[in-house]
Amino acid sequence: MNLWLRLLHLIVASFVRPKLDPARDVSRLAFRVWPHDLDTSLHMNNGRYWTLMDLGRTDMMIRSGLWRPILRNGWVPVVNAGQIRFRRELRPFRPFTLETRILTWSGTHVVMEHRLVSRSKDGSLILNAIALVKAGLYDRKLRSFVSMPRLLAEIGLQAEAPKAAPEVEAFLTAEETLKSAA
Repeated sequence: MNLWLRLLHLIVASFVRPKLDPARDVSRLAFRVWPHDLDTSLHMNNGRYWTLMDLGRTDMMIRSGLWRPILRNGWVPVVNAGQIRFRRELRPFRPFTLETRILTWSGTHVVMEHRLVSRSKDGSLILNAIALVKAGLYDRKLRSFVSMPRLLAEIGLQAEAPKAAPEVEAFLTAEETLKSAA
């Protein structure tokens, strides 16, 4: 139930928060670890990280205006691949921020980064987890993924894809290798 409440809160809040340029801006969402987010080790469940990242991508879609063409065209957001690195646990009641940004894009997909960040007792930032996600929008009518030029045009952007960092290239290479093994 809490995920539905978090989603409802996110949708309502997204319409009053500043717009985002998906090619440049970072979505930042504040959360707290609640008891229903915990696993048997009494820290945030690893599956909950992925679920919260869905909310980061949703915030990006709403605040960039992308939600309009998604609804109008019946497109479906699809995550093709993901990789996560857990660094520090998130304990009960700990506040943290989810940062979501688009790193690069190509063809019919984007690569996004999600960072879960909290603060230590002295106020310094702690990176709790970092993830890379490859995603796209699927057009059910055409039975294909939407091209990035079309997607950007739908929200009035003309931008060149940023050069992929070495870790993004390694992620995409590993994803292609796994894809061919499947």
